[in-house]
Parts: sequence; C-alpha cells; structure tokens
Amino acid sequence: MSGWTWHGGGIEAARRHFGGNDWLDLSTGINPHPWPGADALTIDWRRLPGQEDLAGLEAEAAGHFGIDPRHVCAVPGTELGLRLAGRLLGGPARYLAPTYRTHGEMIAGAAPIEPDALDADNGTLILANPNNPDGRILPPARLLDLLDRRADDAWLLLDEAFADVDPAQSLADWIDDARRLVIFRSFGKFFGLAGVRLGFVLGPAPILAAIRTAIGAWPVSAGAIAIGTAAYRDRSWIEAMRTQLHAEAAALDAMLVRTGHRPAGACPLFRLLEVPDGMALFERLARCAILTRPFADRPRRLRIGLPRDQAGRARLEAALADG
Repeated sequence: MSGWTWHGGGIEAARRHFGGNDWLDLSTGINPHPWPGADALTIDWRRLPGQEDLAGLEAEAAGHFGIDPRHVCAVPGTELGLRLAGRLLGGPARYLAPTYRTHGEMIAGAAPIEPDALDADNGTLILANPNNPDGRILPPARLLDLLDRRADDAWLLLDEAFADVDPAQSLADWIDDARRLVIFRSFGKFFGLAGVRLGFVLGPAPILAAIRTAIGAWPVSAGAIAIGTAAYRDRSWIEAMRTQLHAEAAALDAMLVRTGHRPAGACPLFRLLEVPDGMALFERLARCAILTRPFADRPRRLRIGLPRDQAGRARLEAALADG
C-alpha cells in the first residue's frame, strides 16, 4: 500500500490491485471541475515560447495574486520551486508538521515542529496555509506575527498551494525586497489541471533572479503559458468557482456527518477523517472503486477529496454507510 500513502493518485495501480473500471478518484486535493477553456486554445507547439510570452503569464498571475509582477517567477510545478528555493536559501530550518513530505526535504536537515512550539522558534520556518492534509488555516495576522519573529538570517517559506480558494488568507501582498518572505503558489490545484505542471515562486527580486538562473531559459512550456495566461484572465469563472467549491464542501461535510464521521479542515478541496483504522477504511472504499488517501505515519487518518457532483457524493455515502 506504500504507493497510495506517498501521495494522491494512482488510479491505474488501483485498477490492477483491486479490479474494477469505474473508479471515483478522491485521493487528491485537485479541483474536480477543471477550467473549461484549455481544450479550445490554439497552441503553437512548433516554436519555443518567447520571453514576452512568459512575462505575460507572470503579469496575469501577479494580477490574480495581487502583487507586482517583478515579484513573480513561473516554474514548471510548485514542487520544483520549493526545492530550488530551499537549496538557494539553505541554513537550519523547521517545518510545521504534519504537512507535505517535500517540506521536510527542501532544506537539508530540516526538522519538524509542532504548532504549539512555533512561538519558541525564530529560525527559517516552512509551512503550508491552508495545510495539507488537515486543512488547517492560520489567519494572516498569525502569519505576520511569525514573520516578525524570524531572526535576521531566517525566512518564512509559505506554501499557498490551496490559497486560490480564499485569497483573503494569502500573504502575497506582503512580498517585498526588504522582507524575508517567499510564497509558493500552484496553478493546477484550483484550476483542476495538475498535468499542466505550472507553479509560481513569489519573493524578493534577488531570490527570483537566482531561481531564474538555476532553471535557465524556457522554464515553462508553451502549453502551460497559454493555458495559465488565459485561465488567470477568466475572472468570472474564478469567482464563480470559489463560491461553488465552498457550497460543495458544505454538502460533503453534511454527508460525512450523516455517516457518523467528523470531517476536519477548512480547505474545500478535501476533508480529513480520524477513524479507528484509516487503512482498513481505505481498502473498504477501494473495494467499491473509490480511491482515497491513507497515511502510513498516521494510520487513523484518511483524506477524502471533493467529489465532482451529487452522484459522486451519493456513491461515497453508500460506501461509507455499508459496513
């Protein structure tokens, strides 16, 4: 089962292991309603994207984040951005646990820290807001307090992969050359297009210059540039989707409560359950061709992504109620 406890996904492996074809994938925190304009775009795959194309993407993303474009650097996925920034900044670091596995790997020697110990540490701190897998959200005032507590040679490295759902929780507008704050943003999660492999690093201009040097010319594909630029311009879809996701998360919560569970988390793209045996529930749902996300290090936990529609919620409810 180690493949499914590492990260979400793995439908093909699930088919081979459990059988069945009509799988409901609830193993990720990716929006089940992808931005609908990608297939209508005409992308010229014959030429390399120009610098003006990349600058246009970063300008549209900056408008979406509410930040000056000079503080935005596009990267081929947030995963790479996290690891590059970690190697460039280095030094002792802690990461708020539990969280993404990458947060413990992006700076060599980084150690976990529990929420109740945050105020006692003033070194470089890595955390996600909203957090994965528990959906924990720290309000901006609390994050700014943590930023103020950093020592002169320390940084606050903030993973905002899920912040598009509620932009009021973001610290993007606090990015400045004088602040030791770096933020990482994902495109694929909110826009439901993880395969585009597009992310952004927001930070002081000198840090972004070093990242650009490290990733070299043409860091983002022509397809990612075209899709990202058009999607960030689609303000009406973005606003409507935020409202829709919150409504669907409320419906998911109500269903989970009906089946005897107490869903945790404030990010509408997923919920976390605490159960007597998370792996047993994972396997029971998998026998119903429903893929969720178990955790090897926290065996009582199971994360459930947002179903696409009422039919998906009904199917999940029936599987949870059966047994």
